Amino acid sequence: MRRASVWIFLASLCAPSFALYRGENYREDLRIQPLRDGRVSTTFSFVTVLESAVPRNPKALGQLDESQHYALFPLTLGQILREYAITELHLTLNAGRWNYDNWGHPHEAGVGTGAELWAWMGASEVTTVDERWSGLRNALSGLFCASLGSLDSRRTLSPTVAFPLSGSTPTFAPHELRHASLPSENVCTENLTPFLKLLPCKSYAGLASLLNPQKVFDADWHGMGIHVIWKEDTGVELKLTLQAVFNPVRTSAGKRRDWNLQLLFDRSIERSCPVASSSSITVILPEHKDYQIIPEYPAHVDGLAIYDLSSSSNFTIPSNIAMSWPSEHSFQYPLPPLIPVTPLSVKRTIHGTTQTRGVLSVSVTNNSPQEILAGYLEMMPALLTLWMHTMKVEINSQIRSMTYGHKKIVFANYIVYLGDLLSGLKYHPPSPQSNDRLSPSMLQAVLTIPPKTTLKISMEVNKAFLKYTEHPPDAMRGWDLPGAVFFPLPQSSHNTSSNDDWERIYTPTLLVDLPTPDFSMPYNVIILSCTLVTLIFGSIFNLLTRKWVVVEIQE
Repeated sequence: MRRASVWIFLASLCAPSFALYRGENYREDLRIQPLRDGRVSTTFSFVTVLESAVPRNPKALGQLDESQHYALFPLTLGQILREYAITELHLTLNAGRWNYDNWGHPHEAGVGTGAELWAWMGASEVTTVDERWSGLRNALSGLFCASLGSLDSRRTLSPTVAFPLSGSTPTFAPHELRHASLPSENVCTENLTPFLKLLPCKSYAGLASLLNPQKVFDADWHGMGIHVIWKEDTGVELKLTLQAVFNPVRTSAGKRRDWNLQLLFDRSIERSCPVASSSSITVILPEHKDYQIIPEYPAHVDGLAIYDLSSSSNFTIPSNIAMSWPSEHSFQYPLPPLIPVTPLSVKRTIHGTTQTRGVLSVSVTNNSPQEILAGYLEMMPALLTLWMHTMKVEINSQIRSMTYGHKKIVFANYIVYLGDLLSGLKYHPPSPQSNDRLSPSMLQAVLTIPPKTTLKISMEVNKAFLKYTEHPPDAMRGWDLPGAVFFPLPQSSHNTSSNDDWERIYTPTLLVDLPTPDFSMPYNVIILSCTLVTLIFGSIFNLLTRKWVVVEIQE
């Protein structure tokens, strides 16, 4: 009897007590989508909501903050948000290049290569936004083991039009945006480990138990994101996402696109997360009906197969979810030309014959039968200088004549109106700072792209000549430039363009070759000097230490 009571007591301790998590809600979801090129896109989403919570007022930073009690919300991240009074935060770490034409839009829009961090913060007289931005970067750098401390004033801008507030707007103070990116940042297991520690069940239960680092980082594309949004009617929402694009055709011996959870992650879900209010796996079914999915339960709803894995569900956790194409002997890649999945296709290059000058070209193709109004954003470090008077606009390979209208200068911001295709162009040139560094330049424009046409923008650039102390150890590799951003603009009442079926688009990063000093000269001097010293010292030392004797040779 006593032994039974002990087991009941231990079971009551292990069982989830939802009264303990009152005011907090946690849910998780996995979306799996087979792609037309044989790859499989997976998106993990872990959402924790602090109900009725509000961001900290930045005007009260000098006062003692009220006590915060978290049961499901990660304490380490919550302390950073309260310490620097962050209203909205977005951090993404990605590796690889997202193929919009074949993969479509991702479930999470932030797929820029490298690290991207942007945050909305309220203004305050206690501490400035730039001071809190510096503290936020360093705190997140230590939390996620990333080089976010390098996102200083040389990479920080405020493109408010391209990155608006995703949630509600607080009224306690005017808000400012800080955005920075580091395209050369790599993503590895050191970033995934602290990411998993932010989850209530870590990687011991639930969907997170599938995250095998060896499989995730072997994918063709992978990235993770941390998003904190405040919604007035809900509270503070923390959304942790991890996306990966696998290639089962490459890893299979028979060149087949069949996949299952065990094949993709080399792991299975043993038990559900007990504190998750909802846990599900959603498989987006292909348009063609020649596939087979196992298990077949539940019924397909609107092209989706949803498997409920929550502890409160009567549905048992499937040992392995699999999809196969029995009629296919081997996967045949679709032959070009392929119709792009997204309405916009973007190509961006930089070319030139010298190390001092070049041409930046951006080509945007509208694949839809309707006119598209798109915002265009370039954020260039001070390594490159854009010459706006050399800008050319081509439509279907025909140069469009541009007449520069009214031009005015307001705080070194050049605003030029270029007609119907390119309008509202704003350019912020690099400006010197107190620490003898230049801030990045920012170019914003509104593009009107006619249906089934290609719009090309080109302009000349100057490459900076850096000091020899500013070059990285591998100076011959070049410098990584962040990708451009294309984003939909809100429709006006008189605008008939189509902006509802596409999201923010990131172009791939560029590698620029800057004028490099002759680093071989010191090497040659050192080699020559060492050679001469060796010859002279060796000869003198040989003469001083050698003993000369007469050797008689007998016949």
